Amino acid sequence: MTTQQPSSAPSAAGGPGPFRRSVEQASRPALELLGRLPVWLPFLVLLVLLLGGGFLGGPAGWVLVGVAMLFILWLLFLSWPRLTPVERVMRVAVLVLFLAVTVTQLVPRG
Repeated sequence: MTTQQPSSAPSAAGGPGPFRRSVEQASRPALELLGRLPVWLPFLVLLVLLLGGGFLGGPAGWVLVGVAMLFILWLLFLSWPRLTPVERVMRVAVLVLFLAVTVTQLVPRG
């Protein structure tokens, strides 16, 4: 007796789709550059963007935090298939933090 997987479940052997492959291929030069940088430098840049955006406020702050958020989202997209569930939760939590700061920048202070 064999069990069948539901037809809606993605096949593990199917590999990445065309969109993911194209993003991975386009990202390769940037990832190679990031790989040559000191480990602490990308973290420091993200920290400066987030803190600078938080302290500046207004449109400039929103842009700084938004850039940091897009970078985190890009890395999350690329690493998602290889992450454990706990790692996924932590990375989504960081993205939510960046999103919260971005929304805070959009709301006028009064």
